[in-house]
Amino acid sequence: MIGTLVNTGAVLVGGVAGLFFGKLLKPRFQQTLTMACGVSTIFLSVAGAIRYMIPLDGKSLPGGGSMLIIACMALGGLIGELIDIERGFEVFGEWLKKKTGSAKDQTFVDGFLTASLTTCVGAMTIVGALQDGISGDWSILGMKSILDLVMVMVLTSSLGKGCIFSVIPVLVIEGGLTLIAQWISPLMTDLAMNYLSMVGSVLIFCIGVNLVWGKKIRAANLLPAVILAIAASYLPIQF
Repeated sequence: MIGTLVNTGAVLVGGVAGLFFGKLLKPRFQQTLTMACGVSTIFLSVAGAIRYMIPLDGKSLPGGGSMLIIACMALGGLIGELIDIERGFEVFGEWLKKKTGSAKDQTFVDGFLTASLTTCVGAMTIVGALQDGISGDWSILGMKSILDLVMVMVLTSSLGKGCIFSVIPVLVIEGGLTLIAQWISPLMTDLAMNYLSMVGSVLIFCIGVNLVWGKKIRAANLLPAVILAIAASYLPIQF
């Protein structure tokens, strides 16, 4: 659990630093930070997806994975809407908002949701937690902690203290995966991780879109796409 504790600590430090830093900034500076964070997220997500969709093969650039992304995102979106995952995040965010005396903070829930998805969606979360649970090697989560510290600091500067509470899903998800690592690690084959990384990058792209253009996509309701991507790796065909 060392990796999870380090990561949650990094999120807290980044959030607190961003909160104090954000108070010194005028609204236009905060808006620019949000745009910069969103554009960076979009760029990184596209690079992550292309890495698996268009691998180098000698002198050619074979493409693939398009059908996997379409199928996982569409079916995952339907499942997510039926469950209404985003609503669950929002209800929890509203509860946190009241309990922390932040009733007048208009960006609290959006900040909590955006930071939670940004820090929890991606292959580093799963691979790092599994590696920590199996061998005690928390190096991946250590690297992720640095990224999360910077990202949460920037997000908190522009979206407020709701971002700090993303530490809760980070602790629950990474800690939970670490505890059950021995049971689920055999399921995470190389192909499963490739599919997970590809679809996860598209989900991160959705978060970037919401940061730049306002909330256009219910990104949390697309989370089942990640589970479907892992399941797809066990089908008798490859995408």
